[in-house]
Amino acid sequence: MQLRRPFRFLALLGSLGCGLLALYCVRVAYSQDLPFDSGASQEKAEFYWSRLRYTASYGGGGGGGYGFGFGYGGYGSWMRDYPKADRQVLLALKRLTRIQMRPIEQIVDLDHDARPQEVLDGGDGRSQSIFDYPWVYAVQVANWTFTDAQAKRLREYLLKGGFLMVDDFHGTQDWDRFMEGMRQVFPDRPVEDLPDSDEIFHTLYDLSERFQVPGEQYVFSGRTYEKDGYVPKWRAIRDDKGRIMVAICHNMHLGDAWEWADMPEYPENFASLAYRLALNYVVYGMTH
Repeated sequence: MQLRRPFRFLALLGSLGCGLLALYCVRVAYSQDLPFDSGASQEKAEFYWSRLRYTASYGGGGGGGYGFGFGYGGYGSWMRDYPKADRQVLLALKRLTRIQMRPIEQIVDLDHDARPQEVLDGGDGRSQSIFDYPWVYAVQVANWTFTDAQAKRLREYLLKGGFLMVDDFHGTQDWDRFMEGMRQVFPDRPVEDLPDSDEIFHTLYDLSERFQVPGEQYVFSGRTYEKDGYVPKWRAIRDDKGRIMVAICHNMHLGDAWEWADMPEYPENFASLAYRLALNYVVYGMTH
């Protein structure tokens, strides 16, 4: 996919400010075509946008495996909206905060101890141990599944201070499948609905009033929901000190909003809220 012309992004300026115009002026340097072996993928930074690669179930597009995609053979549900959505968020982070970030996403997985070091060092698309990156994003999590060892690693990662944001799953059945995997990780920890007053909605932007953010399908269907996911749910799992470890965005598709923010037909208000949520979650994860 090629990014659309910069002027198509002007609709966002009313809400996100002039910084987003400058964001698109430097889009070429950080486009989705940045090669995997770019020096940018090795830059040291205070923040890394990490995407979780998981084993798919329920016909999630990975054939029961990782699905490496984009030159690595196959496609996995963990790759939805990848890499454009990730890099759009990084552009926003660069322009709208003072966070010093790596300008390219990092792929992480839960098999670090079981895989050869030469693979972890980049042989299959820069995938590395999740423990090296304290903030991670995962999509289509209705399709994820874990071995006991993987679930243990994710539990340890989160309890040691890691932050996981999950997105792009919809309706009752997707929720049940997501929770099958989540209960492998945390069998007993409760999932709570976040009130408008929760700190995560006020770290950078005040987001007391939120609404459902749909995927690109809205342009063609006019529906903000998918399946029976009529009501957006902002939920979380906390550690013993009250810190959010798992931020759950259910019945919404923030990744599509980031990816298609430059699509003239995609409404600006959805894209603006999606960016604000992402930046709030990043700042929360870095400071808690």
